[in-house]
Amino acid sequence: MGSIQKSSIQKSIVAQLMQTFQALGFLDLSEQEIEQGLSRPPQEENGDFCFASFRLTKKLKLKPNEVAQKLEAPLKDSQVLIDSKAMGPYLNFFVSPKIMGESLHQSVSSGDYFSQKLIEKAPKTLIEYSQPNTHKEMHVGHMRNLCLGDALVRIHRYCQVETLATTFPGDVGTHVAKCLWYYKKHNKEAAPKQRKGAWLGGLYSKANLLLEDQKGTDKEEENRAELTEILKQLEAGFGEYFELWKETREWSVELMQEVYSWAKVEFDKWYWESDVDSDSVKLVKEYYEKGVFKEDQGAIGLNLEDYKLGFCLLLKSDGTGLYATKDLELARRKFQDLGVEKSLYVVDNRQSLHFKQVFKTLEIMGFDQAKDCHHIAYEMVELPDGAMSSRKGNIVPLQQLIDEMVKTIKEQYLNQYRGQWDESEIEMAANTIAAGAIKFGMNRIDPNKKIVFDMSEWLRLDGESGPYIQYVYARIQSMLAKVEVKSAKSSTPDFSLLTSSYERKLLVNLSLFNGQVKQA
Repeated sequence: MGSIQKSSIQKSIVAQLMQTFQALGFLDLSEQEIEQGLSRPPQEENGDFCFASFRLTKKLKLKPNEVAQKLEAPLKDSQVLIDSKAMGPYLNFFVSPKIMGESLHQSVSSGDYFSQKLIEKAPKTLIEYSQPNTHKEMHVGHMRNLCLGDALVRIHRYCQVETLATTFPGDVGTHVAKCLWYYKKHNKEAAPKQRKGAWLGGLYSKANLLLEDQKGTDKEEENRAELTEILKQLEAGFGEYFELWKETREWSVELMQEVYSWAKVEFDKWYWESDVDSDSVKLVKEYYEKGVFKEDQGAIGLNLEDYKLGFCLLLKSDGTGLYATKDLELARRKFQDLGVEKSLYVVDNRQSLHFKQVFKTLEIMGFDQAKDCHHIAYEMVELPDGAMSSRKGNIVPLQQLIDEMVKTIKEQYLNQYRGQWDESEIEMAANTIAAGAIKFGMNRIDPNKKIVFDMSEWLRLDGESGPYIQYVYARIQSMLAKVEVKSAKSSTPDFSLLTSSYERKLLVNLSLFNGQVKQA
């Protein structure tokens, strides 16, 4: 995406450094060379910015600390940089709060600062995220994908990159057959009137436990035959299990939409595994006829051992496809039907090999856009006592989590306002705080690190938490409501009065905001 967006104050600093270097006789330095050395100091009390001289020592034929020392004195007299101090190879300096404030004032106050096109000639981008399975219950682990994908979409759109958000739920496969098998053959209770999708997820876990218990018994072969028959009906599109699938699938979709609505997430396009299932098989057979894919013991795939990616299986010996099969057809549809130029897949890191195989297979198939497909991997969410598994039933169901968080927030913070607020206000505030806690908690941790979910920690009103940020925002709004704030157009603040280190830090962070968003 190119270099980080430079604020007007950073451009002023670069210009001041250029002028100083030229005054010292170093005439052949470029702005880019100086920009590359500009950053924030590790210890913020040492300065607003710092300049690292490592890159220039060879060109200037000076030691790094000598470069910093030569710059120190001239910059002390600058109108832009009010103080400078050489510290080894670094030159730390403070920027005039008056210059810094005035450079930001009008654009921030008018909102123009937050509506700039930050990336020129950006490709039209599709971001696929949140791929829950129907007939399973959504749990807290699904929220990391949802929060990360939603954040990426918002960042791209803030930078004014044309962006499409898509989801790809899994509504066919063995997990569906197991759930329908248990529902039809072993379930004794009526479906609830509400939250049927979550109830289905419980049946799926019960089905797995029962199938495990009956392994090695005379029931095992019978169960396998029944599951195969269910899968055949779903593929053929008729039969009692197909009708049951259509009905129960809607229960799962309702659950997904309820979660997305609560999280304020919307998708431009919903893809379904069932929609690409048969076409993906046809695509593989077409390229098999062309000689791209090979047959091995009745199965069809592609040997990728030359790329250290093993064998990519695309059709099993019974003629059915796999996840990789569907992803080939889905990639074709994304680029050809939606006209995108870049495709991002937000999927956990257990699927890293899968996507390497898919992208390499697309490349060998002659799909030019394979190079524009990228897997955005992330680590899993775990409970304090270990990993979650829908199959084993040791999950924190998402709706249960939301209910518990909302209840806790009311008890800890909001019940004291009963009588002052009506119930709808308390309910809205509790859900807003819960959503903030989850979104911040999921996105504050490096995606390459696991998250151990701890609800009490995420709901704290101090430290790094979503509720703390919301609390600070509410306090600021309360302060603003108590004072008369003049229109930015009719007043010119005296930014030289901002002498506190916190005030200076706020100005610096505002000046760097767009650059940080672009870098993210």
